[in-house]
Amino acid sequence: MIAQFLSQKETVGIVMGLFFGIAARVYLLRTDYRQYPTYPHGKIIHMSLGVIAAALGAVAVPALFDKNYTAVTFLTVAAQQFRDVRNMERQSLTQVDQMELVRRGASYIEGIAMVFEGRNYLVIFTSMMASLFSLLFAWYWGAAAGLAALFISVFFMTGKNMNQIVDIQTTDVRLEGPNLYVGNIYIMNVGLESDRELIAKQAIGLLAVPKGPDARVTIANLGQRQAILHDLSTVLGVYRDSGEPALMPMAKLDLNSGTLGILVLPQIKDAAKAVAALKRVPVLESAVRMPTESAAGPHKEA
Repeated sequence: MIAQFLSQKETVGIVMGLFFGIAARVYLLRTDYRQYPTYPHGKIIHMSLGVIAAALGAVAVPALFDKNYTAVTFLTVAAQQFRDVRNMERQSLTQVDQMELVRRGASYIEGIAMVFEGRNYLVIFTSMMASLFSLLFAWYWGAAAGLAALFISVFFMTGKNMNQIVDIQTTDVRLEGPNLYVGNIYIMNVGLESDRELIAKQAIGLLAVPKGPDARVTIANLGQRQAILHDLSTVLGVYRDSGEPALMPMAKLDLNSGTLGILVLPQIKDAAKAVAALKRVPVLESAVRMPTESAAGPHKEA
């Protein structure tokens, strides 16, 4: 029975493509400290879309082998559907973000929406590779190609984090009258004595020193700074309630050195955890700037 199944190359190709496509989506779909996607309904939605993407990729290759070129149109329809998924995620997260004590911000939301669209294309790629090699050679070559495509998908899933572009260190938080400083970086004016006492007791100060001119411009981006504050507040908690602007986490630049001073007021004051959390904050694609690549950028000869 197994030999009969393996002799039907088209069926084997579809099954292999479907298996590795679904496996890729399962691996790429993980709920982490950001609690997104939510469990279980958010996962059900994205897993259903992942199965559809895997089926499209698995079926497209045998259809093209049979010279059924209209199969390509199904891929274009799928691309439109996945763009709609991106819009859906953007709208949903924008609505939810209104209820956050420390918001994600538009740049972070756009990055998350882009990731969910892109991962469906990685699923199609994985299923197509597994299906193609199963049809051209044998099922075990399809399995090898599926595994290789899965590793490629994982590589493209992972992006840079803050630890790769900045050096992170803790620093003192001090108050000079109503003026609040993180290290030597001025943060804000705190008017109420009760707020100053709370900040002196609970605050943690962090410095993110850029490793190069590209990193300096990247961390100056307001969307990247908001992502840092949101992730730190998600991991460490935030010691505030609504209507307390003086207790809002903040990030300000030293304009001379490009160092980013970060003030956080966590539920549990633990500087080591704050540093570890900051290291893992993703670098947003929309925030990345590379002035050194420009012909007019620094370190370029005239």
